[in-house]
Amino acid sequence: MAQQKKGFITRLLEGKEKSEEYARSTLPTNRWQLFWDVFKGNFGKVVKINLLTLIFFIPLIVVIVFAIMMNNSNAVIYPFGANMGVGYPAAPDLQGVSEWLILQTEFVMFVGILVSSFIAAVGLAGGMYVIRNMVWTEGIFVANDFWRGVKLNYKNALQAALFFTLILGLSKTMVNFSEFTLAVGDVGKWQGIWLKVSTAVSYVFIALAAAMALWMVALGVNYQMKFFTMLRNSFLMVIGTLPQTIFFGLIALLPFLLFAIGGTLFLLIAIIVCLLFGLSFLLLVWLDFAQWVFDKYINPKIEGAKVGRGIFNKDGSSSLQGGESGAELEYQRVILSHGRSRLVARPIKPIDDGLQVYELPQSFTREDLVKLRESKQNIAEDTEQYAEEHKNDLRYVEYNKQFDEREKAIQDETGKNGKKKKRRPPKLLGE
Repeated sequence: MAQQKKGFITRLLEGKEKSEEYARSTLPTNRWQLFWDVFKGNFGKVVKINLLTLIFFIPLIVVIVFAIMMNNSNAVIYPFGANMGVGYPAAPDLQGVSEWLILQTEFVMFVGILVSSFIAAVGLAGGMYVIRNMVWTEGIFVANDFWRGVKLNYKNALQAALFFTLILGLSKTMVNFSEFTLAVGDVGKWQGIWLKVSTAVSYVFIALAAAMALWMVALGVNYQMKFFTMLRNSFLMVIGTLPQTIFFGLIALLPFLLFAIGGTLFLLIAIIVCLLFGLSFLLLVWLDFAQWVFDKYINPKIEGAKVGRGIFNKDGSSSLQGGESGAELEYQRVILSHGRSRLVARPIKPIDDGLQVYELPQSFTREDLVKLRESKQNIAEDTEQYAEEHKNDLRYVEYNKQFDEREKAIQDETGKNGKKKKRRPPKLLGE
């Protein structure tokens, strides 16, 4: 009774935070919780990753800003909106000049974007690797992991960037050329309809290429595959998860959509948000969503692929599937080393009045010492006999079974030295 009171008081003083059930209840159990847990719990690292990635996007940003300034300056220099008969000589050949200038400016811009993509891919490769490890709840060192990501994923990041840039440049050039042709007016009725349809199709191709580029980033940082295999699978991902791709793609682009609202205040907010976490937010949302798709459709079909990285399953199934992240493995290792209680794992005979320790008299002899030793030995033998008789009781078997299974799963996942086994990333089916 006294021990029960002591345990009750101890629980009151320590709180439920000491219990395994409470600790596990704080782990994310779905991708929404994981995103928020990573974003708020590692906000400082998210900002660092964003700033480090943004450094390599500066040439790309300069090219885009320069092109916007050129288009705006053309609208000021040339009298496209002026009264042609008042204050300015009549110039009938100005028809279509605005569209032609835009076509030229944006063509130069796309060449600049193509060149700057080689630099931006460095930031994209490092950023997506660090963010992926955060989604897997791996322990990260921002600078070290960033450069490791550049080494491992630069080729994939560059392929995705060049693919999107080429499709964007070709499609937007076709759009600008169609607008120029329509502005000149030297087209027939059906030709005009065809040009408008081709403009709409070009924008659809741009949206499709953007979604495929995002999937190429997610596939490349998770699996090993050749370019055309990755291109085919990214297309299948877009088609197979079209509603989810559109939804999460828009959520990922929220910081950049603030620029479309207009107004000085929203422009300032958009700049601050994008400087702090715009690119990191995009990668975090997309890679978190992509991991959910991989866990649902791909990883269960690949031998050696892990399911549920960073997610705690309340039923404990992930621990038997080897699907834990490094953080989960370390958490389970701590539970194994400190969680199994010797008072619960093995039978302990209740205290009774049968066997007692021999009490030494005030004046004792060697014979009394022999009796004391024999009484202790009898108690020890009786306790061992009780434990042997009750070791197969259901409550002890079930209690030890969960620890044995967890320990076996961790040993399969890690080596004898406790370090995580190194595996090559699983290849996607169909490669």
